[in-house]
Amino acid sequence: MKERATLVCWQHGKVLLVERGRAGWSLPGGTIQRGESPADAARRELIEETTLEGCELGCLFQFGGLNKRHHVFFSLLPDGARPVPGNEILGCRWFRPGKVATLITSVPTREIINLLFSHVATARGLVSA
Repeated sequence: MKERATLVCWQHGKVLLVERGRAGWSLPGGTIQRGESPADAARRELIEETTLEGCELGCLFQFGGLNKRHHVFFSLLPDGARPVPGNEILGCRWFRPGKVATLITSVPTREIINLLFSHVATARGLVSA
């Protein structure tokens, strides 16, 4: 099974997605390398894809199916954090969680956003769609 580190970066009521060309938009993240912890992989991928460094990460949950397992991390980014596309990324952009369902994204991206925001956060009035 492939192991991936996936990041949900949050700022001002929006989630950060990266554009990967034909694959569309996705959460930042990538493959966990041999001997690397999921948290270290998340930090590395965030730097490689967005140039964001020094962000605090919290482990949320694992998500996956038969072939891939995503170790999902959360980071509340400070006001001054400005992602810049790096390493095979065409663009970085902030979206309201409700908008993600209308974008071309991977299934894991849609499902992770759905799990995090459509039930708990919206019900509590924390996130506007």
